[in-house]
Amino acid sequence: MPDPSPGRWRRLVLPLLVTLPALAILIGLGTWQVERLAWKTALLARFAEVEAAPPLPLTEPPIPFSKVAVTGRFDHAREALVEIELRGTTLGGRLVTPLLRDGGPPILVDRGWVPFERHAPIAHPEGEVTVTGWVRPGETAGWFAATDDPTGRRFYTFDPAAIGAALGLPRVAPWGLVALGDADGLPVPARTLPRPNNNHLGYVITWYGLAVALVGVFLAWARHRLKEKN
Repeated sequence: MPDPSPGRWRRLVLPLLVTLPALAILIGLGTWQVERLAWKTALLARFAEVEAAPPLPLTEPPIPFSKVAVTGRFDHAREALVEIELRGTTLGGRLVTPLLRDGGPPILVDRGWVPFERHAPIAHPEGEVTVTGWVRPGETAGWFAATDDPTGRRFYTFDPAAIGAALGLPRVAPWGLVALGDADGLPVPARTLPRPNNNHLGYVITWYGLAVALVGVFLAWARHRLKEKN
């Protein structure tokens, strides 16, 4: 069959100019997700290493999400609840207690989950204790964050300065400590460091798949267009 005339090839110029930028965007998004996948995989591997390793000495400022051990005394009279967390059918929050220590400002310690309606006693260790946990950076409330209730000591954003001020502590560490453990009873401490979702492989397949599909559709359309007589 003779090759299409040059005039027929010109029919593809404008659609090709529209298709190429879309193809470049899809490939760019897929490549970006490949980079995110590598970053997230390395982050999860680092968290696993931190969990398996012994706690590090506390530095100032500490490394976010590092596992450290801190010694001090809990000020149970200044407890607060942070965030909302549903476990099964029971609504609760994180019990945050200041840890008073020598040579440094108090640290707000997330001791673990407790239900809003208390049906069991909460442990209140007295005297000097050593808490092992991971360093949680402070946060600031976003536009859509729920409004804190300082009077009721219920907070929805982990902002150490705001929580400390509501508890009557003029100065607290600008970061917090999430206690790690497997103790029974209340509060229920965290057992692991936070694990962010790693859905990037699915996004890679989606964006690259769309790019391949776009090329296939364009080639099929171009073949049909070149066969047309007019």
